[in-house]
Amino acid sequence: MAITGVEAFLEMLSEFGVEYIFGNPGSTELPLNDALAVDKRFKYILGLQEVPVMAIADGYSMASRQLAVVNLHICCGLGNAMGMLYNAYREGTPLLVTAGQQDRRLMFEEPILGGDMISVVRPWTKWAVEVQRIEDLPSALRRAARVALTPPTGPVFMSLPVDLQMEVADELDLSPITLINNLVRPPRQALEQAATLLLEARAPAILAGSRVTEAGGCDSLVELAELLGAPVISESGTTHGRLAFPSDHPLYSQGLPLWSPDVHARLDPYDVIFVAGMDMLRQYIYHEPACPIPDHVRLIHLDEDPWQLGKNYQPEVGLVGHTRAGLEELVELVGTGQDEEQKVRARERAGKIAAENQKAREELEEEIDRQRGVTPLTPLCAMEAIARVLPENVAVVEEAVTTTNTTLERLGALKNTTGYFGHRGWALGWGLGVSIGAQLAWPDRPVIGILGEGAAMYGIQGLWTAARYQVPVTFVICNNSQYHILKLCARTLQLPHAEQGNFEGLDLDEPEIDFVGLARSLGVEAHRVEDADALSDHLRKGIASDRPLLLDVSISRGLGERLNYG
Repeated sequence: MAITGVEAFLEMLSEFGVEYIFGNPGSTELPLNDALAVDKRFKYILGLQEVPVMAIADGYSMASRQLAVVNLHICCGLGNAMGMLYNAYREGTPLLVTAGQQDRRLMFEEPILGGDMISVVRPWTKWAVEVQRIEDLPSALRRAARVALTPPTGPVFMSLPVDLQMEVADELDLSPITLINNLVRPPRQALEQAATLLLEARAPAILAGSRVTEAGGCDSLVELAELLGAPVISESGTTHGRLAFPSDHPLYSQGLPLWSPDVHARLDPYDVIFVAGMDMLRQYIYHEPACPIPDHVRLIHLDEDPWQLGKNYQPEVGLVGHTRAGLEELVELVGTGQDEEQKVRARERAGKIAAENQKAREELEEEIDRQRGVTPLTPLCAMEAIARVLPENVAVVEEAVTTTNTTLERLGALKNTTGYFGHRGWALGWGLGVSIGAQLAWPDRPVIGILGEGAAMYGIQGLWTAARYQVPVTFVICNNSQYHILKLCARTLQLPHAEQGNFEGLDLDEPEIDFVGLARSLGVEAHRVEDADALSDHLRKGIASDRPLLLDVSISRGLGERLNYG
């Protein structure tokens, strides 16, 4: 049967279960859009610029854990999308990123728009290819999907020349895309060694990262923590990502601090630390001592990605295998190997940790009470106003780190582990699009995007997409009219003028951005919010609505003391 390249591409994607294609087209992508005009197996989600397009696909894939397909416009569109590709690479998001390429018959002439996209994307993809023969297209697509979805997962890239998309072939091998079973458990001997170390530990602790959630290992991690009576500490704000442990659990002991000396002090009380599904570590600003891991700590590290094991800090036991499969076996070994004395010590540890965590929460609540009535809203009071109305099945996408400051977790307001998305790459403009993508993946769950006004402006065109497709995200803009995080970083670096409060290029005023007017111009209902009760009321309405809503929340503009991740 005669079939064009783009028809073969869509046939295989449909057979694989792909429902959405996220894109912003140009001339070299028109054969795809022309085919989609009559192919109703797919819903094309149009974005006005490549930053929101990539971020929407990223959010959809992270929420659904399915391959998300993105179509960009050749070199210039790919260039616009590179920051979001970096985010997806750091997250390990299984994206299939495609772009048109110029007609192969023109390439020797160095035509307009054409260029070497493979070299551009190679550092931030697992695999990249430009398909030169229509006969190779099916094999390339099968390989791309398999590579993207095989742990360690990540984005892949396919360049598709425009004439190849239109080329007709009489016979192509359109056999389906198949995946390997990746539930590979770590070696039994290594698991037994890890269990012995944990059972003999005087003061064990657990560091839990995003891949616990993404592998479906949260329940097993809870069971392991309860068996050991061990605190569970999440990644620091630099790579916080997904929430690997319920924030309202008595053993949840918040996140690592940001800076090396603080991490060192935080981990010093522990003798054995079990690390699961976490990059160990990706720091931000250099501090002394450079090594954040105390010398006496014995590490056990479980991860699907062998690159992470011993990359920076040598584990006594490295467990290479699927995170959930490894956790399940480790729980079994610890549970059956624990004697009565060890059980008693675990219960005593658990009681002490729970009391300490409860005290910290009560102190936080007291501080919030002291700040009530302050205008504009303090970050703590803004987050408490959000926390009080969050339903249990909510999904929260966060790109406002100096306002959120892990307050929702410290209050125990995030009661499910799947629905939290934090930054891991830090190319801005991510959160607004990710919120839309997560809502498309989870139409029956409320999604709230908590965004800084600076970050939101990098991907603000995504509001139009939310309006066009009636994606009912509630966007909360935490607006302090500045790049707050950069001011704090400048002071952390002890820059002399920053320490005196003198900043250049870090304020978003004169004029201030009219987010209400901007959102309305893009088709999204919007309101300016000045107090906590109004924020809660508007948020309740947004959660119950079937349309997108933006809330521009006035936040106090003081610098504050520091980010609180410890």
